[in-house]
Amino acid sequence: MLEATDLHVEFSGRGGRRARAVDGVNLAIGAGEIVALVGESGCGKTTLARTLLGLERPTAGQIVYDGTPLSYSGRALKAFRRQVQLVLQDPMGSLNPRHTVHEAVAEGPRIHNLPDEESVVSSALSRAGLRPPERFLHRYPHELSGGQRQRVVIAGALALDPKVLIADEPVASLDASVRGEILSLILRLRDDLGLSALVVTHDLGLAWNIADRVAVMYLGRIVESGPTEAILTNPQHPYTQALLSVLPDSPQRIILTGEPPDPTQIPTGCRFHPRCQLIPTTPDTTACTSKPLPILPTTTHPQVACHLATS
Repeated sequence: MLEATDLHVEFSGRGGRRARAVDGVNLAIGAGEIVALVGESGCGKTTLARTLLGLERPTAGQIVYDGTPLSYSGRALKAFRRQVQLVLQDPMGSLNPRHTVHEAVAEGPRIHNLPDEESVVSSALSRAGLRPPERFLHRYPHELSGGQRQRVVIAGALALDPKVLIADEPVASLDASVRGEILSLILRLRDDLGLSALVVTHDLGLAWNIADRVAVMYLGRIVESGPTEAILTNPQHPYTQALLSVLPDSPQRIILTGEPPDPTQIPTGCRFHPRCQLIPTTPDTTACTSKPLPILPTTTHPQVACHLATS
C-alpha cells in the first residue's frame, strides 16, 4: 500500500553541515499489515513518518502509494492524505480545547467536502469505540479521559475512510490500563476495515503485541527488519538486542553508553560501532569502524545490517 524507496531526508545543520535525518531507507507497508518502526528518540522515526505522510519532501528517493509515486502538487497531496492519516501521540496537544468532539472529528470531512457530516462523525466515533456517539458529540477534550481523547483522535482519522494509519507513539501518553484498549482497537480496525498501519514507537513490547513486522531504526537507517516473532525472539543486531534487554522478562540488561551520534557527523563504517556492546570483546573491529554497510532492501524476510551478525 505504502512504500519508501531509497529515501533520504536532510536538514541544514550547524556550521553549514547537513543533518541526515533519514539516510537511505527502504520500507513497505502491505495491505492489512501492521508494521512497527522502532528506535530511540532522535533516530529519525518521526521524520520518516512525516515524509511518508507527505509533510516533508525527501532529498532523494520516493514515496509510492498503491503503485503510484507521490506527487507534491496541492491537489494530489489532498487526495493522498485522505487515504493516509496520522494519529499523534498526545491527544491533549492535538485536540483544540475550544472544539467539541463533533467539531474535532468533522474537521477532516469538512476539508474534503464529504456529504452527510452527522452520519460520518457518528460512524467514526462508533468505530473508534465511543458508543453511543451521542454521549460524546458535545463534550470538550478536558471532559474526557486520556483513552477517550485518543479514541477521538483516531475517530478523526477514520472519518475519512483511510487505507493506511500512521500512528506516532499512539499510547505513550496513556496509563498502562488504557494502552491495551487502544492497541486492541488498532488490531480490530485492521481486522474489520482492512486498514494498514505504521506504528512508530520506542517500545519493543508494544511491537510484540501489535505488529506483523518490525523495522529497527538507528541514526537514520533501518538496521534490522523482519517478521515480529523472528526479530524479537532471535535479534541479530546488537542494537536490537540492547532495546529488547530492557523488557521485564529479559535475562540480562544491556546498557548502551552515550546518546545516538549527531546526524551531521555519522560515524564511518557501522554507524552503531561507537556504542556497540560487542566491540570491546571483538578481536578485529576494522570492518566495524571503516567498512560501510549496504542499505537494507525492501523484503519481508529477516535481515540485518551488521558486520558481526553476518560474519
